[in-house]
Amino acid sequence: MSRPNFLIFMPDQLRADAIGAFGNPHVSTPHIDALTARGTAFPNAYVQHPVCSPSRASLLTGWYPHTAGHRTLTHLLKPHEPNLLRILKDAGYHVTWAGMRGDTFAPGATELSVHEYGFAQFPTIGYGGPYPDGVWSRLFYRGEVPDDGRVDPDEAAVRTAESWLESPPAEPWVLFVPLVAPHCPFQVEEPWFSQYDRDALPGPVEPGDRAREPRYMQAIREAYGIEEVTDEQWREVTATYYGMISRLDDQLGRVMRAVQTAGAAESTVTLFFADHGEYLGDFGLIEKWPSALHDCVTRDPLIISAPGLGKGQTSPAMVEMVDVLPTVLELAGVDAPHRHFGRSLVPLLRDPAASHREFAFTEGGFTVEEANRLEQPSFPYDRKGELQHADPTLVGKAIAVRDARWTYVWRLYEEPELYDRTTDPHERDNLAGHEKHAQVQQRLHDAMVRWLVETADVLPAEDDPRLPDVVLPVPGAASKP
Repeated sequence: MSRPNFLIFMPDQLRADAIGAFGNPHVSTPHIDALTARGTAFPNAYVQHPVCSPSRASLLTGWYPHTAGHRTLTHLLKPHEPNLLRILKDAGYHVTWAGMRGDTFAPGATELSVHEYGFAQFPTIGYGGPYPDGVWSRLFYRGEVPDDGRVDPDEAAVRTAESWLESPPAEPWVLFVPLVAPHCPFQVEEPWFSQYDRDALPGPVEPGDRAREPRYMQAIREAYGIEEVTDEQWREVTATYYGMISRLDDQLGRVMRAVQTAGAAESTVTLFFADHGEYLGDFGLIEKWPSALHDCVTRDPLIISAPGLGKGQTSPAMVEMVDVLPTVLELAGVDAPHRHFGRSLVPLLRDPAASHREFAFTEGGFTVEEANRLEQPSFPYDRKGELQHADPTLVGKAIAVRDARWTYVWRLYEEPELYDRTTDPHERDNLAGHEKHAQVQQRLHDAMVRWLVETADVLPAEDDPRLPDVVLPVPGAASKP
């Protein structure tokens, strides 16, 4: 397949285990499942950062968050920095961004990276509004919202994609459709709100040994006042979250049908992935945290469907989301103009059992010296910001190293963690410091140090002359008569 089109469909805050094709027996995701049946699923794909903007910057550049300092919600990709959309545009692709999901490009970078951007039909409603009484606002839960004909940004983006596909440009093209859902607030209209039987859903994962968990976890429970949330309340949040997922699944199906109607299905590669996951009550927590590294927050539901490259496959390989960039570029026949750290997944599309990576890395957090850069959000995120400013060590820098079995977490201001995912898939039982596992811990720690050294920076693509011509007066010449 030469010069294929690309449909990139990216929800926000979608857990990998909240999809039917990834093993969830409770949620209905027929269109995502059908996409998996036509392509390859990567159940061991991990994001490089647990927060939206840094994660997006990482997957679009192939750089780790620390490589160029893209570690906050406000240090976005600059016009001079490489990104996947711009690389494809410069290579002759027509690139369209359906919607206005931001938090990715700094001023000026969008214009250089895409040909079209925004809504064909502008939204008539946002995601704000009142919360139910009680603890619900600290669970970011609004529940059922009316289906009154108003159009939220996700629906507007999907309608934009559909209308664009009625008369797409000459191939090859890229259609980028980033959505907000199922990011909180947890809210959805009918029929999705009532789709799930609350009583049939399992409760969240219980906390492990609280004496050995990162301190932010108990701090969140106390500051948010959610320690006494019942299983019934958690299931209510989960059912609404699942309703949001079924809604976005329906939206994916609509866009896929539009690709089919446009006659482009056999020449289009579809990529489906999120920027991070969601606690959803696991460990008594909700939402995410800048130094949260649990599997439920960092494992990504990556699916790639490329015509002629495997159907109904699952690759067990350890994958990082920086691998998206070189995968797309290889399929497009385009060379990256910069050094990056991704590894193409095309060999896994051909043979899902092929070797790929030994380790997957995720990082997050800040140093105490960066406290003035921490977010100060408004309600209902206000207590999250207050916690970080009151004690910046709660959001201290942290790195997770995963291989096929183990997870090792190093924290700048706290003790390390070690989890055996074969017996502890939810990463609850911290084995760090046990003599029995000392060699494993040291091996993963050494891998982390090597990774940091190898990826600390990148040489620019162009060399500067060592002795550039300088047009300035010589010292003292300006003062002479």
